[in-house]
Amino acid sequence: MQEVFKKGKFLFLLLVVFLVSNSCNKIQDSQVPDIPFSFTINLTIANDLTIPGNSMYFPAGGFGGVIVYCEMPDVYYAYDATCTYEINQSCKIQNTGVVGECSCCESKFLFTGGAFPAKGPAAAPLRQYNISRMNSFTLRVYN
Repeated sequence: MQEVFKKGKFLFLLLVVFLVSNSCNKIQDSQVPDIPFSFTINLTIANDLTIPGNSMYFPAGGFGGVIVYCEMPDVYYAYDATCTYEINQSCKIQNTGVVGECSCCESKFLFTGGAFPAKGPAAAPLRQYNISRMNSFTLRVYN
């Protein structure tokens, strides 16, 4: 009986570790609609993204376009350009380097640390997307 109990504890522990490890890789939930997309960025053309602190807007993905931010060399983040306070495609985040401001409610978001609002009525962070390096000069942005 003790052997069965030990196996049960082991399986329970294994299940908990599996669930915790899978939840760490998930992008946070958001009220911004999830529209499937995938696109690539050529860093030889969009070379402003090779400079830490810079961000660029790409209209080709997400609900309201995508803002890609370079935090440090080879460290990139991608966020939907739709404000989380007024969720519609006309309320876009205007990016200037490390800060983005909503054109409608004037909420400000810092692109470092998850794009949480720093000022204004918005309370939720921007929807975050996946970004990966394909080679030395190409990024892939997707959800």
